[in-house]
Amino acid sequence: MKKTASIKTSKRGQPRRRVISFWRHRHFRTFLVVLLIGLGVAGGWGVWRSGLVPNALEKAKWAVIAASTEMGFKVDEILVIGRKETKQKDLLAAVRLARGAPILAFDLAAAQKRIEALPWVKKASVERMLPDTVLLNVEEREPLVLWQHKGAFALIDTDGEVILRKGLERFSDLLVVVGADAPKHAAKLLQALATEPELMHLVKAAVRVGGRRWNLRLKGDIDVRLPEEDAAAAWTRLAEYEKTHQVLERDVRILDLRQPDRLIVRRPPRPAKPAKGKRQET
Repeated sequence: MKKTASIKTSKRGQPRRRVISFWRHRHFRTFLVVLLIGLGVAGGWGVWRSGLVPNALEKAKWAVIAASTEMGFKVDEILVIGRKETKQKDLLAAVRLARGAPILAFDLAAAQKRIEALPWVKKASVERMLPDTVLLNVEEREPLVLWQHKGAFALIDTDGEVILRKGLERFSDLLVVVGADAPKHAAKLLQALATEPELMHLVKAAVRVGGRRWNLRLKGDIDVRLPEEDAAAAWTRLAEYEKTHQVLERDVRILDLRQPDRLIVRRPPRPAKPAKGKRQET
């Protein structure tokens, strides 16, 4: 059976229910603030078009903001979504917002710009949740590789951008890439290496050669020369050679995969034998 709303009336002798004036109701207050802001914007445009001094509009705006604060439109809480690496104190310093501040005076665009300038932040959005909450949604960068350049290291993200240049000790297990343009091409390289995970864990470093291709340094000081085109296919060929011939377990120095139909193996040079009649120096 469908329920319907009912009207209750107070009986004689029972306490009367307190009636709140409409102008005191919270919804009316919200409507009033919105209306005042709208009038302020419209009035400001008229003042500007008429050529009068715009200071009156600025004063009116701050009068509206002051009135809204008295009505409860002030910051009481800041909610953050997505923060992992960014320190809380750095984020709050970038927001520049204190509890009790008028929420309608808060410059969302400026705060977003300051937050996105933080090292770990890739993107950010800042929203008001009236009457008293500010919501920060943060998308942080993903560390990918360590970049060695001009004798220094930097942490690089998946877009090839620098995240940090100091405090990199906890990222020492990441692959090291070398070369001026290495950060821009690192993501594509790791995507190719990931197709053969058993080989990938052997890679210690990758050197960008001539801005065209990669040389890999494997554990055991074995250099793998990848071709300029279709490096992933060459990497797969090396995995097949390793399964059938165990090439990485042999005494080799260089594995050249730049030719599509062959693997060129170079062994380390043998130590020179001492000439006859001469004693070998110790």
